[in-house]
Amino acid sequence: MREPLTAEDEAAVTAQLQRPPRGVAGVAYRCPCGRPAVVATRPRLADGTPFPTTYYLTCPRATAACSTLEAQGVMAQMTGRLAEDAELATAYRAAHEAYLSDRAELGEVPEIDGVSAGGMPDRVKCLHVLAAHSLAAGPGVNPLGDETLGAVGDFWRRPCLDAQSRKPAGERP
Repeated sequence: MREPLTAEDEAAVTAQLQRPPRGVAGVAYRCPCGRPAVVATRPRLADGTPFPTTYYLTCPRATAACSTLEAQGVMAQMTGRLAEDAELATAYRAAHEAYLSDRAELGEVPEIDGVSAGGMPDRVKCLHVLAAHSLAAGPGVNPLGDETLGAVGDFWRRPCLDAQSRKPAGERP
């Protein structure tokens, strides 16, 4: 499910997010270049705050692409399809259960018991979470996360961002 977060990974994620990451339990998915693109987070942050987002998308290109899809109304379309397509709704509920199972491996937090993320299991409210879940869990686990990744495309094709800036590797500041 995850690899340990190294000091180099933490520096890369800090650069990606433009802030230090919180509650990271490890790297859940690496971009083909080897950098973290999704981190797994603990269900309770160090300050005691419950945190239901187990899979957090850190790759700026993937994040930007998900934001563009959200601005285009994709979430509302997906939510509408859940109400009309029983097979999709069943698969999405299974994704919700898989998400909860993954989070349980990181700890139990009664305040968020039964709450996953991204609107699962009944609606879609965050494509970033769904994409992160699909990257971490692999294809076939979250149907709407898989769809999101399909719409995002190959976000890693261009060189990844270097760890010191938000500029693509090899570009001058």
